[in-house]
Amino acid sequence: MTTSWLVTGAGGMLGRDVLTELAGDPGAEVTGVTRHQLDITDPDAVRAAVDGHRVVVNCAAWTDVDAAEDAEDAATAVNGTGVRHLARACADSGAVLLHVSTDYVFSGDAEDPYAESAPTAPVNAYGRSKLAGEHAVAEVLPTTGYTVRTAWLYGTHGRNFVTTVLELACRRETLDVVVDQHGQPTWSRALARQLAALGRAALDGRAPAGVYHGTATGRTTWYGLARETFRLSGLDPDRIRPVGSAAFPRPAARPAFGALGHGRWPGTGVPPQPRWNDQLPAALGTPAFAALAATARGSQ
Repeated sequence: MTTSWLVTGAGGMLGRDVLTELAGDPGAEVTGVTRHQLDITDPDAVRAAVDGHRVVVNCAAWTDVDAAEDAEDAATAVNGTGVRHLARACADSGAVLLHVSTDYVFSGDAEDPYAESAPTAPVNAYGRSKLAGEHAVAEVLPTTGYTVRTAWLYGTHGRNFVTTVLELACRRETLDVVVDQHGQPTWSRALARQLAALGRAALDGRAPAGVYHGTATGRTTWYGLARETFRLSGLDPDRIRPVGSAAFPRPAARPAFGALGHGRWPGTGVPPQPRWNDQLPAALGTPAFAALAATARGSQ
């Protein structure tokens, strides 16, 4: 028996990895829609797209953190109202919704990883818009809605920190990287595997609805991630220089601490993700990242 999955935001980094992961499941019948094919702010279009699917994985989102500061209504239309449309369509059709959220719903002033139940207090417009989406899932789908918060996502299908530092390595002798923000670098392919497993667990009744944290275990800083990326790529990590966040003023405040706890996974049959410094070598071993690293080494 096959299960029909719908993946929104299928043209983005995570969406493409979710499609790849589900393609290896003979029991999954998968439809992927890009933001050009489905505008989740259109409730009628959302209802038509969701109809007939058993699991919806929402990877569609407004992700420009700084631009959201001057366009919070537009960001919330996608990250909040659009998610509510998806949740209502899932409620009408009986589908399970897996919605991807962010560590930016927290204030970032903790010292220990945030539990799934920790109080939220976003410090920027993007975080507020994502929190609106979380509330929509909880309110509309109390028994079949799943919010999976992730953070510091990188992968081979889009712009992200890891690809950026490797590209900059070709043009700059040294790179200044922030050392006072702490988080969990997470490979998009590892999150895609976890989302697929959570969807199956939800259908099997093994995973109660609610919030889960989909990040790598362990933690580091952007500086630590950059150094490890260089080291694993055969580049000199001492080319990375530590600086404070004040060196890079941005329109949107960033949480200083974004590490998340993973206390809800036990009992679901879905394991927490590997440590960030175990995920990174696997990611850098993929052809796309390996090619970037080879180009960077050749420019030295």
